[in-house]
Amino acid sequence: QVQLVESGGGLVQAGGSLRLSCAASGGPFSAYLMGWFRQPPGQDREFVAAITWNGRNTDYADSVKGRFTISRDDGDSTLSLQMNNLKPEDTAVYYCAAETLVAYTDHLPAPKPAPKHFDAWGQGTQVTVSS
Repeated sequence: QVQLVESGGGLVQAGGSLRLSCAASGGPFSAYLMGWFRQPPGQDREFVAAITWNGRNTDYADSVKGRFTISRDDGDSTLSLQMNNLKPEDTAVYYCAAETLVAYTDHLPAPKPAPKHFDAWGQGTQVTVSS
């Protein structure tokens, strides 16, 4: 069973940058659709970004488009999220997710995929953006 471990969270001032990483193990990372989600305090988990197994298709939440970039390194089995121009409303716990039941899918399961489309999750990393 695939295991996902996030890192890179922290406290940053508005306008700053952070790079989140997700290390995967226990499965064929290169075959998986991967995604980032976040859960702000007191709110539901929400979609941030997703990338297909071959990196050809990506999608972003409208709120982060142009500021965040999702990428993957299959050699290191690592998923990344580069976050620039951070805003206080980006404050949340960020989760890495994998869709492991269907391999090598070239298309996202839906526009802005929901948490239900992913079956493996990390423990999350806290990102706090101060104003």
